[in-house]
Amino acid sequence: MPWLSELMAELRRPSVRIALIVASAMFMQNLDSTIIVTALPAMAHSFATNESRLSEGITAYALAAAVCIPASAWLAERIGARTLFGGAIALFTLSSMACGLAGSFPAFIAARLVQGGSAAMMSPVGRLIVLGNTDRRELMSTISMLVWPGLLAPVIGPALGGFITDALSWRWIFYVNVPIGALAIALVFALIPEHRASERTEFDRRGFLWLAVAVGCLSYGLDLLGGKHIEATLALGLLAAAFAAGYGAVRHLESADRPLVRLDVLRKRPFRVATVSGGGLTRAAISATPYLLPMMLEVVYRLSPLQSGVLLLIYMAANLLMKTVTNPIIRRFGLRQVLIVNGAITALGIAACAWISPGLPETLIVLILLFAGASRSMQFTALTLTTFAEVTPEERAPASVLLSLTQQISMAAGVASAALILNFTRLMRHSATLGALDFRVALSLMAVLGALSLIAYGSLPENTGAEVSGHGRAASP
Repeated sequence: MPWLSELMAELRRPSVRIALIVASAMFMQNLDSTIIVTALPAMAHSFATNESRLSEGITAYALAAAVCIPASAWLAERIGARTLFGGAIALFTLSSMACGLAGSFPAFIAARLVQGGSAAMMSPVGRLIVLGNTDRRELMSTISMLVWPGLLAPVIGPALGGFITDALSWRWIFYVNVPIGALAIALVFALIPEHRASERTEFDRRGFLWLAVAVGCLSYGLDLLGGKHIEATLALGLLAAAFAAGYGAVRHLESADRPLVRLDVLRKRPFRVATVSGGGLTRAAISATPYLLPMMLEVVYRLSPLQSGVLLLIYMAANLLMKTVTNPIIRRFGLRQVLIVNGAITALGIAACAWISPGLPETLIVLILLFAGASRSMQFTALTLTTFAEVTPEERAPASVLLSLTQQISMAAGVASAALILNFTRLMRHSATLGALDFRVALSLMAVLGALSLIAYGSLPENTGAEVSGHGRAASP
């Protein structure tokens, strides 16, 4: 079997093994942010409170992660990327156990805050480790492995959480992280080499505070806008505070001698397009889809969680299947062309999901989900490669931090926007409950949002990331 031989050859490469270890840890982290959604009723019963208050566990996790991300690069340079990554996994694992053992609601929230803070060290530092141990020409094959945790975790998290809660207990949602975390820690210290900066710099306290206030207010404000009971006044006040603090953060980071995060990399068009303009719009649109689809299937069409979960598994399977052909397609057509063409296909896939209903033939529903899932996978991989296409080794740390920040913000913005659209169209219909039209409008507008990213992708040079993708290499003499 040639494909098996090729797979074994790939696994013998140290950079591939490191990328798989990092991806597995990142999957555990990404899964934990969504897996508790379906377990909220059982948890509320255990803590003698209501589901609405229990959702603070999701908010606390996301808020702690957003606030702590900016400090990750400095800590990696100070104590070593491998030490920080392994330590973050250990703290994440211990706080997971604390969540499962929590006997009261305050204890649970405290454990979730620690869990979110440790998770903030995993994604940017994990990417930094992979980048530091990968040759530039091998970046496409290794970086593409870091995409699947973000693709699969939001899709399977709610269904897996419901299954574990029904079969065992909601506490096992957190206990399952213990053996996974223990194995990941052992592999990190056994197979990943250590790297730390030779020169130690002072911690930029002012920059951290500006960023913490900006990102914290923005994350919490978006969460309030996307909640079941929208608190508009407080949300708008937090967003205003976020923009004011963001302005202060940018001014400080640009003028400081040794800023917490250097912003120079934002001057590079591929990075800026892949993280802020085009990438921000794409991630917002794509992130809204796993939020809208199961709700539409269960609330409007009365499908059971199991039936809805099976349909989402088809969506997930398309993500996995697409990974087998993603790299050859990018190598053949180049990053710019893939981002533009597949970006349009992705927008069409989101729009097509708006018309899924029990009245459609099952074959057509499956095809729509395969189409939407496959294009989503391709676009995320192309965006990640474009992000680091022209980033120098010295810029990798701030680039990884800025990518994590923009991902967190754009995904929260996508869910918040979808929730606002749902409520607005429901109110326009003078209805107390959500209907099919509300979801069709929301998914269609998310598709339009995704299509707007094509303008930014069109501004990229034709040869963007040619060295990373290998596009045109075969044609060179």
